[in-house]
Amino acid sequence: MTNVTRTVLVALITLGLAACASKETAPVEDTSTPEPMPEPEPVVETTGYQGPTDYTSKEGLDDPRNLLSKRVIYFDFDKSNVKPEYREILSAHATYMAANGGARVTLEGHADERGTREYNLGLGERRGNSAMGLLDAQGAASNQLSVVSYGEERPVSTCSNESCWSRNRRVEIVYTRVQ
Repeated sequence: MTNVTRTVLVALITLGLAACASKETAPVEDTSTPEPMPEPEPVVETTGYQGPTDYTSKEGLDDPRNLLSKRVIYFDFDKSNVKPEYREILSAHATYMAANGGARVTLEGHADERGTREYNLGLGERRGNSAMGLLDAQGAASNQLSVVSYGEERPVSTCSNESCWSRNRRVEIVYTRVQ
């Protein structure tokens, strides 16, 4: 290679390297106004009481539109099986108890004044056990439930006719601990 070619080649390489070299420049000061930071959106709590069909919240126990506020189940004469119209109420209470493991319920069985004291105590207990069986089958834990029978000893109505007797044939769902 000739000297002229070598010189031209070195000059081209030098120019190429000089063109690729980064130049450090002084920082340019930003004179524009900064955009304001967006306000954070408020956190909305969605785990509260959801209304009359929410069977997991204790607020339902006091809402008259909620099935949890219904705590009396009535029975036919000399029967201890739960009537179909009360099964939904028991299902709501079972859902509440399954969602709230610390809740405790006493099922108080009652009978009307007809029959012997011993028979009515047994009938009240059978009625309480019938309600307990449905609650247990639908999700309530057996350690959350207890049954007591008062037989004919605590009537809500004291007259002696079918209207009064039908109000005394009942199981009352009494929450002894609410979670």
